[in-house]
Amino acid sequence: MTTFDRILPLVALVLRDFFPSLPEGSILVNRDLNGRVRLVIRESLREDPPYRNLFSDLASRLKEELGPHAAPDESFLIFEKDMENARGGAPSFPLDGMETVLVVDRLVSETPWNLIAPESTGAPRIVFFSVKGGVGRSTALAVSAWSLAQSGKKVLVLDLDLESPGLSASLLPEDRRPQYGLVDWLVEDLVDNGNLVFDSMTATSLLSHDGEIYVVPAHGREPGEYVSKLGRIFMPKILPDGIRTCWSERLSRLIGSLEERWKPDVVLLDSRAGIDEVASACVTSLGANLVLLFAVGGDQTWSGYRILFDHWKRSGTIGQIRENMQVVAAMLPDVGTRESFEALREQSYGLFLPTYDEISPGEGRTDLWSFEETDETAPHYPWPILWNRGFSSLGSLHSRLESVDPREVGLVFGPLLDSLKTALQKEPSGNA
Repeated sequence: MTTFDRILPLVALVLRDFFPSLPEGSILVNRDLNGRVRLVIRESLREDPPYRNLFSDLASRLKEELGPHAAPDESFLIFEKDMENARGGAPSFPLDGMETVLVVDRLVSETPWNLIAPESTGAPRIVFFSVKGGVGRSTALAVSAWSLAQSGKKVLVLDLDLESPGLSASLLPEDRRPQYGLVDWLVEDLVDNGNLVFDSMTATSLLSHDGEIYVVPAHGREPGEYVSKLGRIFMPKILPDGIRTCWSERLSRLIGSLEERWKPDVVLLDSRAGIDEVASACVTSLGANLVLLFAVGGDQTWSGYRILFDHWKRSGTIGQIRENMQVVAAMLPDVGTRESFEALREQSYGLFLPTYDEISPGEGRTDLWSFEETDETAPHYPWPILWNRGFSSLGSLHSRLESVDPREVGLVFGPLLDSLKTALQKEPSGNA
């Protein structure tokens, strides 16, 4: 019995027998929301006898192999005049071994992981992401914002962990939280009412010191009907000219407006953990200049990251995103620290190695992207964070950072903070 994972290998196997006879760009493989396959054929070939017979034979073979994953007979072959229009803006990628045959993958999610937005040209955007929760990601972001502000930076922080918000509590006392948050704007924007809440969704942190920390929480002082609002934020918006904008495009527009309003030097985005709609937007759709992959030892972390890396490889987009990645070794134990770090580095290297360019012995090319396991400049070489009881609770972090000794922060987060500052020196500022 054919299962979902066998669909594309079987389509590729059958198509290889017919591929030499197909005109270039004449066929699309459409996989619908239910996982059923149809072939979209260029209309001009419909009445051409040789091709009519060829497509009939191809359809018979595919339906036999795909079984329940083949569309019904009457809709298995679809003829279209405009092949680009037939894609309808859905994610697409070349079928394995056949660059001119595109797979059009229809997804319920409107922020697919394989559509990588161009990097932001404004203030550098840094995403804090993990496939597993409870690894200290939000704490590290809050400390990073504090440290950058200590050095005079204007930092814009967005709490995009919408289903488990809490970052704002670490940077803002209760009485400084704004009236509204991100979820309020996303709901109001659907009815062209976003301007009403825009000026009341950002607060400045008392931890700013020489710089500024502008915090945009997931929700305001009073969450209100948060669950009901959360259930609507992923809705697309239809503009007056009929153009349909997905939720991540709306979110990107909001971030652009916030940048214009506050003129930050850097934007820090706290992504939801896991492989979901919010994480996809943060990692791929918002123009991130740097994505920090928080990792701990154990199979949960690495199996999740392998799922994403394999997806990017299959869709041909790994080259667009690999250079923006950086692994962070989160919560390294204070006993056996070196051994734990080296074990995590080895796992990280195994994740990245298939994405590196192959270099032949003696080859002196400098245009290839590849690193040795011990290369400290490599994206797989982790930026370490030590576990520390005093920094393990977001709820107490605000009061702790008010009086903490910077040297203590350096002992726990020093490599992360130093590396972030180095990375920002390399990024052109949109506000210079």
